[in-house]
Parts: sequence; structure tokens; C-alpha cells
Amino acid sequence: MKRILLVIAVAACAGCAEVQSWEKGMLALPEMGFDTSPLETRYGDHTYTSREGASGGTGVGGGGCGCN
Repeated sequence: MKRILLVIAVAACAGCAEVQSWEKGMLALPEMGFDTSPLETRYGDHTYTSREGASGGTGVGGGGCGCN
């Protein structure tokens, strides 16, 4: 029972970390991205769009102003 409470407490505290403004530059480095191989990611996207018959939706949209 104590272990379960400890795991829950640690999991709850893990999401509380705030990123300071001077640390955001480190998070923007290419090494911090999820895709380790851009070529493999493009190939996977091509395979997905070929199977689904639709493309798009994988990138970042506009700024929210409605002009896109």
C-alpha cells in the first residue's frame, strides 16, 4: 500500500516541473526532438498517407488568428 502511494506521489510531482525561460533554448535543440531520423519520419508519413488516402495534419498549424 505504501509503495502505491509513493508511486502516485512521484507521478503527481513529475508534472509539476516548470521550465524556466532560459531553459527553453535547450528544449528547442534538434537532439530533443522525437524523430531521430527525419528521413524515416518522411517515409513513415508517406506510407501512412498512401494507406489512408489523405495527407496533412502532421505539421504545425497557423498562429490561431484565422488567416491560414
